Amino acid sequence: MLKAIIFDLDNTLIDFMRMKKLSCDAAITAMIGAGLNVKKGKAIKELFSLYDKYGLEEKTIFQKFLKKLTKNIDYEVLASGIVAYRRVRAGFLEPYPHVIAALFELKRRGIKLAIVSDAPRLKAWIRLVSMKINHLFDVVVAFEDTKEFKPSAKPFEVAFRKLKVKPYECLMVGDRPERDIKGAKKLGMPTCFAKYGNPKANPLGADYEIDDIKELLEIVE
Repeated sequence: MLKAIIFDLDNTLIDFMRMKKLSCDAAITAMIGAGLNVKKGKAIKELFSLYDKYGLEEKTIFQKFLKKLTKNIDYEVLASGIVAYRRVRAGFLEPYPHVIAALFELKRRGIKLAIVSDAPRLKAWIRLVSMKINHLFDVVVAFEDTKEFKPSAKPFEVAFRKLKVKPYECLMVGDRPERDIKGAKKLGMPTCFAKYGNPKANPLGADYEIDDIKELLEIVE
């Protein structure tokens, strides 16, 4: 019997990459407006190459970006980029369609809900609170809880312990098969690939695939 559902956060509950791209576009535009002498297309390409190298949660990404392009940090340019980035990011943090309704219905049916995310703890909570869905989750496991990324078993095991469920009683829902699906299947969890968050990915043998989160209600039945 299914007792709990564990969700990945970024690109499963929120359209993280769209938010990131829009925020970075605004940041680059603002930095160019403040005096950064570079073509926008080249700047965006360089910025995302740094994200590929340092990770999407890198706190000093714009400092690294400016040092790479100009060998120096102009703090007016830096501040302009950060302010524009934060303004767009804050305005965009909304869940995918039907997320809130589906989560409420799952709670109504007595299903425990959890987050297992590779994001830093504070950033994960900021996203949940911004979307006003933080109160719907019984457990939130972030990077600091184990210092290991999925597909490591440890983040899942922390969630099981806090939820007080066995792996086979818990469905994993995520958009990154190489982390979410692979990690969960190793532990004997049923798995669900959130195809809407990563439509080109190989589901790696996930038990279910969904194009909309509301399809989870049928799976639970």
